Amino acid sequence: MNQKDDKSPDKKKNKKNSQLVLRLDKDARDEFVDLCKEMDTSAAREIRRFIREFIRKNK
Repeated sequence: MNQKDDKSPDKKKNKKNSQLVLRLDKDARDEFVDLCKEMDTSAAREIRRFIREFIRKNK
């Protein structure tokens, strides 16, 4: 199957299907996003990592 095919099994397995909306101070958000960029990562990736780790530690 073509790797660029969005309907491939690998792409479907990794698809996110829900959102979490939160409010936080603009300065804290901006600082977090800037730090993530400096560390060559994304805010979303780090938040997902935090959630997975939190679940693992608190099960």
